[in-house]
Amino acid sequence: MSDHVEIYYKALLDKNAAFGGTFVAYARARRMGIAFKQIRKGTTIIESQLNAGYESGSGFRDAFSKIMGMPPSRSNKSLLILKASWIDTKLGPMIAIADDVGLYLLEFTDRRGLEKEIEKLRERKGAAIIPGATVPISMIEKELELYFSGNLKQFKTPLHLLGSEFQKKAWKALIQIPYGQTKSYLEQAKITGNDKAFRAVANANGANQLAIIIPCHRIINSNGDLGGYGGGIVRKQWLIDHERTTP
Repeated sequence: MSDHVEIYYKALLDKNAAFGGTFVAYARARRMGIAFKQIRKGTTIIESQLNAGYESGSGFRDAFSKIMGMPPSRSNKSLLILKASWIDTKLGPMIAIADDVGLYLLEFTDRRGLEKEIEKLRERKGAAIIPGATVPISMIEKELELYFSGNLKQFKTPLHLLGSEFQKKAWKALIQIPYGQTKSYLEQAKITGNDKAFRAVANANGANQLAIIIPCHRIINSNGDLGGYGGGIVRKQWLIDHERTTP
């Protein structure tokens, strides 16, 4: 079986697994997002509850509170709303989260700890995250399609970088690595201005929430081994090979 075919079938398996878990949560969040919008527009809570398919008021409140971070009665117009959208790619489904200005998160849906990442983002921004699209999400969806077809080498979707000053330096160092090339953790540390910080840059790479756009897949070990990758080693190898072989 060729590497390309193996990747394709693995992506299908990953997608099926995600649809069995993450997508169910996504669909539930979508219903709560619709209910949230209705309540903000003046629809009564009981009517929004029934529209969402909940006969039980307590069940609706629990589901709403878990997803939105507050009970339905506290929904208000001052709350920051982030939109989340499901994006299919050659390497499996991804989830993108953004406001109207920039992208906060882009991850493969089977990434370990993804739910915690999303919850941390929601808490950090004091926001509700509901299914939907924004200009940055539409932009990254188009750019990913071009990237995977070999017709895009540099992303232009605006980003929100949420991290410490050092993490931001490490992520910007990743963006500076040319398409089709790889660097070691030590070389990345040198770009940040501290060649002794290679362990710190490795930790910063692990905290990266913008897969592919901030290309931590371009970082390998000094001995040539692939090293770790949040999206999985098979994906990392595919991304490196894809970039190296694209004219």
